[in-house]
Amino acid sequence: MTLRTLAPRAPLAVAGCFAVLASIAAPSLAQTRLEPIVVTGSREPQTLDRVTADVVVIDAGRIRASTADSIEDLLRREAGVQVSRNGGPGQNASVFIRGGGANATVVLIDGVRVGSATLGQVEFESISLGQIDHIEVLRGPASSLYGADAVGGVVQIFTKRGEGEPRFSANGAIGGYGARQAGAGIGGASGGFDYAASLARERNRGVSALKPGDQLGNFNPDDDGFTRDTGQFKLGFTPAAGHRVGLNVVESRLNAQYDASEFAPPTFAQDASPDFRNRLKSEVIALDYRGAITPAWTASAQLSHNDDDLKSGGNIIDRFRTRRDQLIGQAAWKPSADQQLVVAYEHLTEKAESTAYLGDRKRTNNAFVVGYTGQFGPQVVQADLRRDQNSVYGGDTTGRLGWSMALAPGLRVRALAGTTFRAPSFNELFYPDFGKPDLTPERGRSIELGLNWRAGDSEAAATVYRNRVNDLIGYQPLQSACATDPTQFQFGCAANIGRARLQGATLSGAQRWGAWRISGTLDFLDAKDLATGDRLARRAAHQESLAADYDLGAWRFGAALLAVGARPDGGVTLGRYATLDLHARWRVAKQWQLEAKLLNATDRQYEPVRDYQSLGRQAWLGLRFDSQGL
Repeated sequence: MTLRTLAPRAPLAVAGCFAVLASIAAPSLAQTRLEPIVVTGSREPQTLDRVTADVVVIDAGRIRASTADSIEDLLRREAGVQVSRNGGPGQNASVFIRGGGANATVVLIDGVRVGSATLGQVEFESISLGQIDHIEVLRGPASSLYGADAVGGVVQIFTKRGEGEPRFSANGAIGGYGARQAGAGIGGASGGFDYAASLARERNRGVSALKPGDQLGNFNPDDDGFTRDTGQFKLGFTPAAGHRVGLNVVESRLNAQYDASEFAPPTFAQDASPDFRNRLKSEVIALDYRGAITPAWTASAQLSHNDDDLKSGGNIIDRFRTRRDQLIGQAAWKPSADQQLVVAYEHLTEKAESTAYLGDRKRTNNAFVVGYTGQFGPQVVQADLRRDQNSVYGGDTTGRLGWSMALAPGLRVRALAGTTFRAPSFNELFYPDFGKPDLTPERGRSIELGLNWRAGDSEAAATVYRNRVNDLIGYQPLQSACATDPTQFQFGCAANIGRARLQGATLSGAQRWGAWRISGTLDFLDAKDLATGDRLARRAAHQESLAADYDLGAWRFGAALLAVGARPDGGVTLGRYATLDLHARWRVAKQWQLEAKLLNATDRQYEPVRDYQSLGRQAWLGLRFDSQGL
């Protein structure tokens, strides 16, 4: 099937698969299940059936049961999410939601925007699964809620919070390629205080990130492993019912090897022999308040700081540091149970420091947000409007309008349209002889139609979408198009040069039969550069996942299959591949559990990115303890 025929046929394929899944699970229709509570879809807690956007929740149970070796590997098992990684675990990773670039996704940790402002994307490789309680993924336009870069979607990570009696947990595991994992945490609540703290360390010897004979000559036969240390501390105080003041600190330190080359004076000859490393320290500190002022009014505020400090290189070290300070004030008014109005103000200051820049670079952004959600019988209407005013690239107004309707118990149809923008990164604005301060943001218009169904032990969702993005920022090789002065931008520059169309369809479903739980996703994507007609790099036209778990109480067994289609990258087409993961768990006592998993069980060799390689077959054996039982 060609790309020309893929997009028109994808909606029919999704509809057919949805119908099959629905018919299989039809006996469960009479059952009911409580809807999850999500925050990301409207900035305030709402049940999932009152959110018109495409939101999925990855809860703590799914995270523990997953065979994923990283947060990016966990995310890629969701419909509409693809991942590319420059080698194995610990290497630079890019997450694409609905075909949007790695810089087209907003990532939040407990409401705090994180990531590198110089690169314009988040270093997912610095985030540990051990510190995460659950994740919400919003797929689709969200600039009207979260501002710049929420083009493909939003990933919001929630860290663990203490409650109830003191609870202690610990885990440790060993695996192939010299892999080790260890972590411990404690949490609880008493006398108006709640607390949670955790520490974790991971390491992996890895393999050479690059394959021999790479196009740039950067191959080094040494192993490119990583070490990652993470810590989290959360403290809250409730002085009165309905009011809480909290402090949250999250820190990670990554030391990851990679392959590259230096061109040092006086000869400037290529040298790929140094031990190249990324040393990244990432820190989030936030002070927040949330309280019920009256039965109808809820107020919240957050003052936060994010610091990403990357030192990269071999003998010559480059430094890229982002410091981000943010103030958020928000109020929600619920005149009735079916109506909600949200107003918010955000002030963001971003500072970039790099060995490549002349001095620090800074920009500020002020934003006002208004959002409304209303339920009228079986129908839900949601509308958002946001105005951003930035000191560097000016102002942008974005909006979103959504509607959904319950067709039957548990069955809901929804439609959503929204506008988005992506801000140019500091490198695109200020990097010497490349960046241009007069760049304008990328702007997009997105529409989608979805069908969601939840009943008892059955669930399914299907979405078709189309996103048109203008003013794409890319590399302009012609010096004459960059500047009138021939001494400037002799090797090209960053420029608004392109247009892209991102369209596709996603299908996901899950069903439980007794001890069995089966889940799967289908993802069809047509991501095209409209100027050239070519597919966007590293985006597969299709991706599928299938997972099966068997629960016998004390024993649990499972398998997870991921299939990724061919992708263009660097002038070649990377072959399609499929990986199979297996796992088994044995609860030897109420508080103790033995765990084993076999990743890439078939030892599949593939290129996640051109000239890069991932790990082969890897076995793990671990032990987990929880004082309140597993």
